[in-house]
Amino acid sequence: MKIDKLRLFVIVSAAFVFLDQLTKYLAAKSEVSIVLIKNFLSLIYTTNTGAGFSILQGRQIFLILFSIIALGIIIYYYRQTPARWIPFTAMVFGGAMGNLIDRVIRGHVIDFISFSFWPSFNVADIGVMLGVIGLVWMIWRS
Repeated sequence: MKIDKLRLFVIVSAAFVFLDQLTKYLAAKSEVSIVLIKNFLSLIYTTNTGAGFSILQGRQIFLILFSIIALGIIIYYYRQTPARWIPFTAMVFGGAMGNLIDRVIRGHVIDFISFSFWPSFNVADIGVMLGVIGLVWMIWRS
Protein backbone atom coordinates (compact mmCIF):
# COMPACT_ATOMS: atom_id res chain seq x y z
CA MET A 1 0.00 0.00 0.00
CA LYS A 2 1.45 3.34 -1.05
CA ILE A 3 0.80 6.23 1.31
CA ASP A 4 0.38 9.67 -0.21
CA LYS A 5 2.72 12.56 0.62
CA LEU A 6 0.23 14.59 2.62
CA ARG A 7 -0.89 11.68 4.78
CA LEU A 8 2.73 10.70 5.51
CA PHE A 9 3.65 14.31 6.30
CA VAL A 10 0.72 14.70 8.70
CA ILE A 11 1.31 11.34 10.42
CA VAL A 12 5.04 11.88 10.99
CA SER A 13 4.63 15.53 12.05
CA ALA A 14 1.74 14.75 14.38
CA ALA A 15 3.61 11.79 15.90
CA PHE A 16 6.56 14.01 16.79
CA VAL A 17 4.33 16.76 18.21
CA PHE A 18 2.34 14.22 20.25
CA LEU A 19 5.40 12.36 21.60
CA ASP A 20 7.16 15.64 22.31
CA GLN A 21 4.27 17.16 24.23
CA LEU A 22 3.52 13.92 26.10
CA THR A 23 7.12 13.44 27.23
CA LYS A 24 7.40 17.11 28.25
CA TYR A 25 4.18 16.81 30.26
CA LEU A 26 5.54 13.72 32.02
CA ALA A 27 8.90 15.42 32.66
CA ALA A 28 7.20 18.51 34.11
CA LYS A 29 4.89 16.38 36.26
CA SER A 30 7.74 14.26 37.65
CA GLU A 31 9.38 15.57 40.77
CA VAL A 32 12.46 13.37 40.60
CA SER A 33 15.42 13.06 38.30
CA ILE A 34 15.93 9.60 36.87
CA VAL A 35 19.43 8.31 36.33
CA LEU A 36 19.31 5.81 33.48
CA ILE A 37 23.06 5.22 33.15
CA LYS A 38 25.18 6.60 36.00
CA ASN A 39 27.42 9.51 34.96
CA PHE A 40 26.12 9.26 31.39
CA LEU A 41 22.34 9.56 30.80
CA SER A 42 19.60 11.03 32.99
CA LEU A 43 16.09 12.39 32.68
CA ILE A 44 16.11 15.78 34.39
CA TYR A 45 13.46 18.48 34.00
CA THR A 46 14.96 21.77 32.84
CA THR A 47 13.68 24.83 31.02
CA ASN A 48 15.33 26.73 28.20
CA THR A 49 14.34 30.22 27.07
CA GLY A 50 16.82 29.99 24.20
CA ALA A 51 17.41 27.75 21.22
CA GLY A 52 19.64 24.69 20.83
CA PHE A 53 22.73 24.67 23.05
CA SER A 54 20.98 27.44 25.04
CA ILE A 55 21.93 30.13 22.51
CA LEU A 56 19.71 33.21 22.18
CA GLN A 57 18.56 33.02 25.81
CA GLY A 58 15.56 35.22 26.50
CA ARG A 59 14.90 35.99 22.82
CA GLN A 60 11.45 34.40 22.86
CA ILE A 61 9.80 36.77 20.37
CA PHE A 62 12.62 36.26 17.87
CA LEU A 63 12.53 32.47 18.33
CA ILE A 64 8.74 32.37 17.96
CA LEU A 65 8.88 34.45 14.77
CA PHE A 66 11.78 32.39 13.41
CA SER A 67 9.84 29.15 14.07
CA ILE A 68 6.70 30.48 12.40
CA ILE A 69 8.71 31.57 9.35
CA ALA A 70 10.50 28.19 9.18
CA LEU A 71 7.18 26.34 9.40
CA GLY A 72 5.75 28.62 6.72
CA ILE A 73 8.68 27.91 4.41
CA ILE A 74 8.19 24.16 4.85
CA ILE A 75 4.49 24.50 4.03
CA TYR A 76 5.19 26.80 1.06
CA TYR A 77 7.67 24.36 -0.52
CA TYR A 78 5.72 21.22 0.40
CA ARG A 79 4.36 20.60 -3.14
CA GLN A 80 7.85 20.78 -4.63
CA THR A 81 9.34 18.46 -2.03
CA PRO A 82 10.19 15.02 -3.45
CA ALA A 83 8.17 12.24 -1.81
CA ARG A 84 11.29 10.53 -0.48
CA TRP A 85 12.16 13.71 1.48
CA ILE A 86 8.76 13.94 3.17
CA PRO A 87 9.53 11.88 6.31
CA PHE A 88 12.57 14.05 7.07
CA THR A 89 10.76 17.30 6.28
CA ALA A 90 7.91 16.18 8.54
CA MET A 91 10.35 15.44 11.38
CA VAL A 92 11.72 18.99 11.16
CA PHE A 93 8.18 20.39 10.99
CA GLY A 94 6.92 18.33 13.94
CA GLY A 95 9.96 19.16 16.05
CA ALA A 96 9.75 22.87 15.29
CA MET A 97 6.02 22.83 16.04
CA GLY A 98 6.57 21.02 19.36
CA ASN A 99 9.05 23.61 20.59
CA LEU A 100 6.93 26.47 19.20
CA ILE A 101 3.97 25.22 21.27
CA ASP A 102 6.17 25.37 24.39
CA ARG A 103 7.44 28.86 23.63
CA VAL A 104 3.95 30.24 23.02
CA ILE A 105 2.19 28.48 25.92
CA ARG A 106 4.92 28.29 28.58
CA GLY A 107 7.38 31.02 27.60
CA HIS A 108 10.18 28.44 27.51
CA VAL A 109 11.00 25.02 26.12
CA ILE A 110 11.06 21.98 28.39
CA ASP A 111 14.19 19.86 28.04
CA PHE A 112 14.68 16.63 29.97
CA ILE A 113 17.07 14.25 28.19
CA SER A 114 20.51 14.85 29.62
CA PHE A 115 23.78 13.24 28.61
CA SER A 116 26.72 14.10 30.86
CA PHE A 117 28.66 15.51 27.90
CA TRP A 118 25.85 17.33 26.01
CA PRO A 119 23.27 20.05 26.69
CA SER A 120 19.79 18.84 27.67
CA PHE A 121 17.28 18.34 24.87
CA ASN A 122 13.82 16.91 24.11
CA VAL A 123 11.90 14.85 21.55
CA ALA A 124 11.26 17.91 19.37
CA ASP A 125 15.01 18.52 19.16
CA ILE A 126 15.50 14.89 18.15
CA GLY A 127 12.94 15.35 15.36
CA VAL A 128 14.64 18.47 14.05
CA MET A 129 18.11 16.91 14.15
CA LEU A 130 17.07 13.59 12.58
CA GLY A 131 15.12 15.47 9.92
CA VAL A 132 18.01 17.79 9.07
CA ILE A 133 20.50 14.91 8.98
CA GLY A 134 18.12 12.93 6.75
CA LEU A 135 17.58 15.87 4.40
CA VAL A 136 21.32 16.53 4.12
CA TRP A 137 21.85 12.84 3.38
CA MET A 138 19.11 12.84 0.72
CA ILE A 139 20.51 15.99 -0.92
CA TRP A 140 24.04 14.56 -0.84
CA ARG A 141 22.78 11.36 -2.53
CA SER A 142 20.99 13.32 -5.28
